[in-house]
Amino acid sequence: MTLPRPERLVIATHNPGKLDEIAALLAPLGVECIAAGSLGLAEPAETEASFAGNALLKARFAAEGAGLPALADDSGLCVDALGGAPGVHTADWAETGQGRDWDLAMRKVEDRLEALGPGVPRTAAFHCTLALAWPDGRHALFEGRCPGVLVWPPRGARGFGYDPMFVADGQSLTFGEMEPAKKHAISHRARAFAKLVEAWGG
Repeated sequence: MTLPRPERLVIATHNPGKLDEIAALLAPLGVECIAAGSLGLAEPAETEASFAGNALLKARFAAEGAGLPALADDSGLCVDALGGAPGVHTADWAETGQGRDWDLAMRKVEDRLEALGPGVPRTAAFHCTLALAWPDGRHALFEGRCPGVLVWPPRGARGFGYDPMFVADGQSLTFGEMEPAKKHAISHRARAFAKLVEAWGG
């Protein structure tokens, strides 16, 4: 399946870290990225039970609101010992009522693992689903996954979210310690983007 590559693309996120990461991944392709927030578009409630459902909901909302193709990402950390949690609720674990506190979110993950006792597996994976939607209702989905293990205490001040406690398979640094270019080359989002770029004809 080959898809038309848009010249301008609305990025349906209000997360500055995620926007920067997506813009960096798309920069070599000559695609102009426009933040949904800069167009005055609201952020729809993520009411679906899957990454794909939430990504498509956000992409369609932005595409219809802007009258342009839109790209949305729904991603999260899935911890094996926690039955896949926080999963689609990844950001919810950081909510405080006064904004998101990712140190608190990482502490919640660690506390739940510790409650399961010593020797609990610390394997986890970041998942990403990209949804590309057009104003006429067409859409396409692309998925990426990056497996790894969780460490404690968190390490590094780069990245965002749970990055400082996640070490990808085959790596020694957390995503929070890695140079952004190195992370972008191996992350779940990069793997989903590789499939998107392939669909655009490389």
